Amino acid sequence: MDGRDLVRSMKAVGSVGAAQGLRIVRAAWRRKRVDASGLPPRGAERARVPGVLESAEPGPGGGTLRFSRSELRITVTVSGAVFWGWDGAGPEPSYALAGRCPEPDARAVLEPDKDGGWRVVAERMTVVVSRHGAIEVRTPGGVTLRRDLPPRWWEPVGGGTARWMQRSEVPADARFFGLGGRASGPRLRDGAYRLWNTDPGRAFGPGDDPLYITMPVHLVVADAGTHLVFHDTTWDGTVLLREGEEGAGSGHDRGGVCELRMDGGPLRCWVVVGTPARVLLGWASLTGAPALPPAWALGHHHARWGFGSEQEVRRIVAGYQERGLPLDAVHLDIDHYREHRVFTVDPDRFPKLPQLADDLRRDGIRLVSIVDAAVKAEPGDAVYDGGTAVDVFVRDGSGRLVRGVVWPGDSVFPDFTDGRVRRWWGRLYEERLAQGFSGFWLDMNEPTSFAAFGETTLPRSARHSLEGRGGDHREAHNVYGLCMARAGYEALAELAPGQRPFVFSRSGWVGMQRYGGTWSGDVATGWAGLRASLSLVMGLGLCGVPYSGPDVGGYDGSPSPELYLRWFQLAAYLPLFRTHAGLRAGRREPWEFGPEVLEHARVALLERRRLLPYFVTLAHLARRTGAPYVRPLWWGAPEDRALRDCEDAFLLGDCLLVAPVLDPGTERRAVRLPRGRWYDTATERAYEGPARVLVDAPLSRIPVFARAGAVIPVRGDDGGLELEVWAPARGRTGRGLVVLDAGDGWEEAELQRYTSRRSGRRVVVERAGEEGGAEPPCPVRVRGLGAE
Repeated sequence: MDGRDLVRSMKAVGSVGAAQGLRIVRAAWRRKRVDASGLPPRGAERARVPGVLESAEPGPGGGTLRFSRSELRITVTVSGAVFWGWDGAGPEPSYALAGRCPEPDARAVLEPDKDGGWRVVAERMTVVVSRHGAIEVRTPGGVTLRRDLPPRWWEPVGGGTARWMQRSEVPADARFFGLGGRASGPRLRDGAYRLWNTDPGRAFGPGDDPLYITMPVHLVVADAGTHLVFHDTTWDGTVLLREGEEGAGSGHDRGGVCELRMDGGPLRCWVVVGTPARVLLGWASLTGAPALPPAWALGHHHARWGFGSEQEVRRIVAGYQERGLPLDAVHLDIDHYREHRVFTVDPDRFPKLPQLADDLRRDGIRLVSIVDAAVKAEPGDAVYDGGTAVDVFVRDGSGRLVRGVVWPGDSVFPDFTDGRVRRWWGRLYEERLAQGFSGFWLDMNEPTSFAAFGETTLPRSARHSLEGRGGDHREAHNVYGLCMARAGYEALAELAPGQRPFVFSRSGWVGMQRYGGTWSGDVATGWAGLRASLSLVMGLGLCGVPYSGPDVGGYDGSPSPELYLRWFQLAAYLPLFRTHAGLRAGRREPWEFGPEVLEHARVALLERRRLLPYFVTLAHLARRTGAPYVRPLWWGAPEDRALRDCEDAFLLGDCLLVAPVLDPGTERRAVRLPRGRWYDTATERAYEGPARVLVDAPLSRIPVFARAGAVIPVRGDDGGLELEVWAPARGRTGRGLVVLDAGDGWEEAELQRYTSRRSGRRVVVERAGEEGGAEPPCPVRVRGLGAE
């Protein structure tokens, strides 16, 4: 017996109460025993490298290179992405890819290179392979974007899963972004980043890693160009990053380094190169278009763990209505369940839940339900009995049900990596729809199982279907939340075919955007948590997940009025705009922070409502192009090194630049502007970029700038569509897109293109069409002319 684990067990019993404490102690020891008997011991290992290149065989889009101790397959696809896999690994099967792998590009040619190597020449890149297995990705002009050194494997002598390591070099000026949801960032500094989806078990801040969504995908931005790298393996691993230094040492540049160490899985990689917009478009074509949220999901959401009753929900909603504050959705946490059991309702606290949902919907407010992954392991529980009857729960290597501890107590876990189980789970959503819920918030699906010590998840030896291939939790863990989201999304599309599903999940993996979005999880209340909120949204967007947002005010504690308001003002410009807090946290309603905060929060809410047509347009563009709503300032100018290091502002689409206040006591702040003319939307003063400007940031607002020439769809005073046009500079033109959502169903939305230009002292706005420009069919308001 481990003495330290015994001490942790004794502390756990005292900290959460005897009954629950004993459960989590038993769960921890049970997990330890199961893995001790179910995981193969790691004994002696034998290191291996590819060896020397012996032959090459051309194939569609590339070819196969055979080394003395490995084999490398390279394929350039018609989308412009390049795939390579060692030891014969192909791109499928994969949880990341949307459907079938793209077709090879017949124009890509494998040909000999110098020093005994080979290269694949394609339109957008050249891939050069040395005779010892190093791989370079170069621009068509011959500039190196990255160089992967020959990989190394460590194979168990007696057979089993091999560990591997891949070390890559990038230019000295390069910056790293991505790796899923990271609280430190969005630019990733030197350090180690874990690839294992984890519930931290408490409110987190910038120094905490890993969190709920980790992805082996990162974006590299350098003078030479932008590229995205994805190592397609779901196993546990670590990414070690080190940024380069220019002129280091004796005057020579020291390149940046990315070292990936994985506990198993295939060594296969995708690389997409181009402008940031082209890279994210290519990434979406590989991993799937983002799900399109219904329009109401782009409004304001109010949530709390601890509403407690139907009466409290009605009181909160009445508070919004009495004060004239827009509200689009209310979320019910686990306290609306009966004894925390999933797919149930507490009949005492919520005796007429369908009536509550109907009443709210008449006022334009949707009801959103939490859905936890764990099922109460107790005969008589309808979900447990139904699942046991058709054998859907995860088992260990001996065939016993894997039991953990979550909110309802002793629990079991559906195996969402099995299509049969996903369909069974999806049918359970009929109960949620009958209760009147319109959207779903998936939680605790890393998956989390409370434990006094060790990992708070399932045993690594737990068995999973993995779509019929079979495997254990080491391979299934990171995609558990992804597969749960898929189960919900696909079921809702069938059960309510006239409505776009609204699903967002705490955990996930590459491709989760196909089924919805995510939120920050339990971000800590504090200024550091506010800054982490922006990092998470920007980082996830660059990994292909455009819809996300934080818990406004933080999950725990009681924010000061200033902190709450600054968080609220930031979130008003993020895709998911949701106030939320934990059971023992302070209130989060805007009127709880005094009359001044209430009035300033009202302004932010009304501005979000006014910009709703723009958010709808951004949602449709994300689905069509993969571009996130929230973009780093370098999005349109990755060659601008100053913008690469700017982390305290962002672009909202192409038209707006938002500079949130992230520090206490701030009344003015510096904002770095990309090139072009930008208007302060509060004063309409014009600024020329690139520049760093100092602007007012009073408590009443945060700085927001509009790009000159932008055509922005907004909601007019009468509730109809209006075009807000910011005057283009003389001799320049502007443009904008408007997507008219046909509703919350699947009807194809109309896309309209507009241009703006100066004509003397006037601004002319025209709708582009096949027969030339036409008058806009809606009112136009020109702003910024007074700046001159």
